[in-house]
Amino acid sequence: MDDAVSAIELPLFPLNTVLFPGQILPLHIFEDRYRLMIRRCLADDTPFGVALIRQGREVGETATPHPVGTVARIIESAYLPDGNMNIITVGVERFRIVRLLYDQPYLRGRVEPLPLIEADKPSADSSLVRRVRDLTIRYVELIAQAAGLQIQLDQVPDVPLQIGYLAAVAMQIDNREKQALLSATSLKEILSLELTLLNRENALLTWIARRKDWPEQRQFGPSGTLLPN
Repeated sequence: MDDAVSAIELPLFPLNTVLFPGQILPLHIFEDRYRLMIRRCLADDTPFGVALIRQGREVGETATPHPVGTVARIIESAYLPDGNMNIITVGVERFRIVRLLYDQPYLRGRVEPLPLIEADKPSADSSLVRRVRDLTIRYVELIAQAAGLQIQLDQVPDVPLQIGYLAAVAMQIDNREKQALLSATSLKEILSLELTLLNRENALLTWIARRKDWPEQRQFGPSGTLLPN
């Protein structure tokens, strides 16, 4: 890929969050450097990039981000009396950082688009897509049950790419695993990773749910077996 042709310069916001295309991300902006960055984005109607922190912290010295992130577009903004801002963003597309730039108070990067291979082709394994879709629905049901909430997915997409990103957003997993999903090279790879993760998470949630159904007063025999009440 020709860097001179395809790469652009983009303000970067390193966070302890992995943002996926299509995901809504609200942010509270309070550091001077990011207030400046967001004001410029709003004035020029331009996006910025969100990337998971690989080294460093969100507040203070400039953190080093992972090379793959997501373009975020601001869809709502509100200025607060103290000069801080609340904004709502939506993930648009993935990018790969070609070079980090330190010429502004905030971090910038020269980045190139990173579309998933074969994401727009109907050749995705229909069985794999269906299994990930079904497991995602089951996962949300189990999460709702564990939290004592009524959550219903009214419209679950049938488009393979949308299913892939829905599953990635829905799963409450470690950021390192989310970053692996975001960095997947192909739709098949992200769906295959999600199949493994969803099977693991659903099994764990099912086990937790069963333990909650155990009697509160339990007696165990010498061998550790549960005795009947």
